[in-house]
Amino acid sequence: MTQATGQTVTESTVPRFARGTRLQYDRVREVWFVQAPERAFHADPIAAEILQLVDGSRTLGAIIDQLAQKFDAPRSVIAQDVLAMVADLTDKQVLLHA
Repeated sequence: MTQATGQTVTESTVPRFARGTRLQYDRVREVWFVQAPERAFHADPIAAEILQLVDGSRTLGAIIDQLAQKFDAPRSVIAQDVLAMVADLTDKQVLLHA
């Protein structure tokens, strides 16, 4: 469980992009980035894999399960990384959750 701006991020959290914020693929540079009002963030390959699954209806637990299966990796390691990244992006007001 990770604390972010007064909100707890857990596996039952359902993240969504903040209004005006989206994940976008730059075909010229072949990189993913998060475009937000007045700023942009380069999404490394791991962040891009996670953010492509953020749809506002899927829980972090479901995202973690899908990534663990896709990459045949330990679920606990993926859970730790996903929860930390979502907490960080929530602090930056890129992601929101109820």
